[in-house]
Amino acid sequence: MKGLLLISGGFDSPIAGYIMQQKGVEVYAVHFSYEPFTDNSPEIKSREISKFLKFKKFIAINIAKECEEITKKCNHKLYFVLTKRLMMKKAEEIAKKEDCKFLITGESLAQVSSQTLSNLRSITDAIKMPVLRPLLTYDKNEIISMALKIGTYETSKGPEVCDVLGPKHPATRSSLEDIKLEEAKLLWNI
Repeated sequence: MKGLLLISGGFDSPIAGYIMQQKGVEVYAVHFSYEPFTDNSPEIKSREISKFLKFKKFIAINIAKECEEITKKCNHKLYFVLTKRLMMKKAEEIAKKEDCKFLITGESLAQVSSQTLSNLRSITDAIKMPVLRPLLTYDKNEIISMALKIGTYETSKGPEVCDVLGPKHPATRSSLEDIKLEEAKLLWNI
């Protein structure tokens, strides 16, 4: 069975992929780049980790233009939910092409703004494909401990750059109705 992992280069997503791999899943990985708003270090880290963990395939997609449009046209507090929905939609397209049956993410409940229950619901609603979140109930200490154990810690450490365009005070709650109204403002979503 094949699953597509959304990999960022941080601690969480590699652990999620590793856990699914241990369950017998063939893990394919997709990384979403924000270049030129960031450098290419997250993509390099994601590629290295994918190779180290022997994921079946690594794909990198640049979403900088779409993210920039979100910052200009949408309620900035909803940026993280909107960008995650974008990633889910693009990942679902790739998963279908690669014959993957589900998506895998490193999200854990209430760890950061987009990972609250209402925001996860809004994100998941963007697609029809199942989303597996093997770290949903893990805390950061458990995730770091696993990264040390499996050997991904050194590659994953470093500053997070996925929030480079995000708000300082993101929405911790979202309604699907509000999210869809914001998405309607985006050219690529029509």
